[in-house]
Amino acid sequence: MRSRFDRQLETLNTMLIEMGMQVETAIAASIEALRKQDTVLAKKAIAADTEIDQQEKDIEAMCLKLLLQQQPVAKDLRLISAALKMITDMERIGDQAADIAEISIFLTQAPHVKTPEHIPQMATATAKMVTESIDAFVKKDLELANRVIADDDVVDRLFDAVKGDLIKLMSADSSNGSQAIDLLMIAKYLERIGDHATNIAEWVVFSITGKHEDAAGSEG
Repeated sequence: MRSRFDRQLETLNTMLIEMGMQVETAIAASIEALRKQDTVLAKKAIAADTEIDQQEKDIEAMCLKLLLQQQPVAKDLRLISAALKMITDMERIGDQAADIAEISIFLTQAPHVKTPEHIPQMATATAKMVTESIDAFVKKDLELANRVIADDDVVDRLFDAVKGDLIKLMSADSSNGSQAIDLLMIAKYLERIGDHATNIAEWVVFSITGKHEDAAGSEG
C-alpha cells in the first residue's frame, strides 16, 4: 500500500510541475505580448488560464483521492495540504497573467510611449520564483524555498522602480497618463504574482517543517 501511495505522490509532483510550467508559459506570453504588441501571444496567455484552471481541479481531485484512499501519516498530510494551498496560488497567478494579457491587447491600439525597462525584469524575476517554489516542493528543498521568499524583496524593489519610471513619464507629458496607468496595473499584477510565489514557498516550508509563517500575504 505504501509503495502505491508513494507512486501517487510522484504523480502529484508531476502534475504540480506541469501546472507550474503552464503558469510560467502564461507569464512569458503575456509579457512578450506587451513588448511586441502582439494580440496572438496575448490570447495564448488568456487561453492558458483555462488550462491552468483545469489543472487546479485535477490536482485537487488527486489530493482528495490520496486523503480518502490512504491513511497518510502527519508528514504526508502536511505535503498534501501544502499542495492544495499551492494550487490556489498558482491558479491566481494564471488569472493575473491573463489580466496582463488583456491589458496588453488594449495597449496594441496605440504605439507605446515607453515600456518601462523594469517590467520585463519583474516578469523574469517572478517567473523564476514560481519555477523555484515548485522545484523546492518536489525536491523538498528548504533552502531553495527560503531563497524564493527572500527574492520577493527583489520584485518589490523592481515595482518601486517601475513606479518611478512612470511618474517621470507622466511628468514629462500628462497625455501619457492613461498608458502609464495601464503599465502600472501590469506591474502591480507582477508584484502580486511574486506574492503568490512567496506563498507557495511558505507552504513548501510548512510541508517540510510543519511551521507556516505568512511573510508576504496575498491580495485576497
